[in-house]
Amino acid sequence: MRSSIRGAVSIALALCVSGLVHAQGYPAKPVRVVVPFPPGGGTDIVTRMVMQKLSERLGANFLIENRSGAGGAIGTEIVSKAAADGYTLAMVSGSHAINPGLYKKMAYDAVYDFSPITLLVSGPALLVVHPSVPAKNVRELVALAKARPGKLHYASAGNGTPPHLAAELFKSMAGVDMVHVPYKGNAMAFTDLISGQVSLSFPTIPSALPQVKSERLRALAVTGARRSGVLPELPTIAESGVRGYEASSWYGLLAPAGTPAAITGKLNQEVVQIVYLPEMKERFLEQGLEPVGNTPAEFTKLLHAEIAKWRKVIAAAGAKID
Repeated sequence: MRSSIRGAVSIALALCVSGLVHAQGYPAKPVRVVVPFPPGGGTDIVTRMVMQKLSERLGANFLIENRSGAGGAIGTEIVSKAAADGYTLAMVSGSHAINPGLYKKMAYDAVYDFSPITLLVSGPALLVVHPSVPAKNVRELVALAKARPGKLHYASAGNGTPPHLAAELFKSMAGVDMVHVPYKGNAMAFTDLISGQVSLSFPTIPSALPQVKSERLRALAVTGARRSGVLPELPTIAESGVRGYEASSWYGLLAPAGTPAAITGKLNQEVVQIVYLPEMKERFLEQGLEPVGNTPAEFTKLLHAEIAKWRKVIAAAGAKID
């Protein structure tokens, strides 16, 4: 019995030492960072900002590879099947927690096939309306929607996208009936929103801010748990009467399951320091984002909560992929 215990302890110590050795020399070659969305989007922008700094700090190239498709599932699957050595990583967004509820079958488990490193940043979206909508705040919008069930139309970038599900969560929690108008991307949705063909939407802050400042759209609230540093005068939807409402954008770094803890720990330490650098915080704020930099365990807990939350919203909305 004692010999078997000593054997188990020896194996555990050997694995720990092996992981530390790997971490000390890591990275010894370029690291591939898969962005499961096209260049120029939010995930891509955040990744490039952080990986440039990480390359400088660790003295190795962190090379970005855009592998888009299926709401981020294609690129993320590549990482789930990669070697667990720290040389293939994925930068995922909130869609990572949405996809399990949208797709009947997935080639990976969104939690158990990965070693979470950290949630880098998060930020709210905006609830905006066309100026013709006679509502100056969320309470007035809810009252208007209840007085005119099925008459208000909201735009999104497509079925199952974060703006669509943010609106469906709002409908459910506010007890209102609004009609979804899905578009093939943000550009078409904004065109009809600005022209008044649809009444409201839940876009990201960077995409909507120019239209809000030019008064072509009216911002009523932010969707996060707290106010945004970009528009501190705007209340949250929860503050405005829909208690408990929260729908935030976020970006997190994952490695394949089984990646040595010493490596994920090293990456966590470096990335957390990077996102809190003053110049990085300023650049994130321009994107409507704020640094988080949590632990792998905290990121795992968030993934579980987000997947369960959006699965319920998707089921209630009957959302389907286009």
